[in-house]
Order: sequence, then C-alpha cells, then structure tokens
Amino acid sequence: MSGCIFCRISRGEIPSRKVYEDDEILAFHDLNPQRPVHFLIIPKRHISTLYDVSADDQELLGRMLTRAAEMARSQGLDDGFRTIVNTGRVGGQEVYHLHIHIMGGADSVGPMVSALK
Repeated sequence: MSGCIFCRISRGEIPSRKVYEDDEILAFHDLNPQRPVHFLIIPKRHISTLYDVSADDQELLGRMLTRAAEMARSQGLDDGFRTIVNTGRVGGQEVYHLHIHIMGGADSVGPMVSALK
C-alpha cells in the first residue's frame, strides 16, 4: 500500500520518533498523544485491520504483543499501561494499517469506555 501513512513511516519516507524496530515490526511515538506516553506498534507488512489477520499471522501478532511490555518498560511505564487495537469504522480505526496503541504514564489512563448514550 504505497499511500498508507504507516507503510510510509515503516519505509522511512516519513520521520518518526522510534521506540523499537526489527525486521517485522516498528514502534513509534504517536504524533497526537492522548497520555504522557503514547506509542504505536505496527507490522511493517501492510495488514489493514485485525479482521484481515489469519493463522499465518499468529507469530507476528505474538511478537507485537510480547514486545509491547518490553517497550512499555523502556518508556517508564512500570505501573501498567493500556493496550488498544481499534478495528474498522465502528471500532474507531482511523488509519487502516493494523496498529496497537500503548498508553500510560499518568495516574490513570481513564475509563475503558464512556457511558452509552
């Protein structure tokens, strides 16, 4: 996906403040942080949404999640953090490249969801 902003970031076409990088994944600070620490973990290979993963992606997804705690600790999130994967329009996904939000660094990351209206 040549026009995907996260693909462009993973290829180095758009600069980012990297938290972690290896051959398969990249983590970088969010440009519009919602908490004192807010970074994203993405696969370098384009996967649009969590709906699009298959059993073939199991190792990649496991790598992303197991590295999350290591990255969170490296960013000073010793008391915990929130992990969010928004999927699709109803799930609030804004960039259609699978990504995991890691947020923390405050006394609380806030309520899980707001009350239904």
